[in-house]
Amino acid sequence: MFAQLLKEEEGAQVVEYALIIAVVSIALVLALQGLGTGGYFTNFIARVANCLTTAACS
Repeated sequence: MFAQLLKEEEGAQVVEYALIIAVVSIALVLALQGLGTGGYFTNFIARVANCLTTAACS
């Protein structure tokens, strides 16, 4: 039974996909932080945060 578990590769594929998603997510966050100094992205995030915390969404 243990030998059969060692031969299965489905779990390894799930881990690989999770690592790929993590790397892409980190790259996106770093890229968007660079855009945050321009003003538009920062204003957009502030509007989203305001909309989530209050009832006034515009």
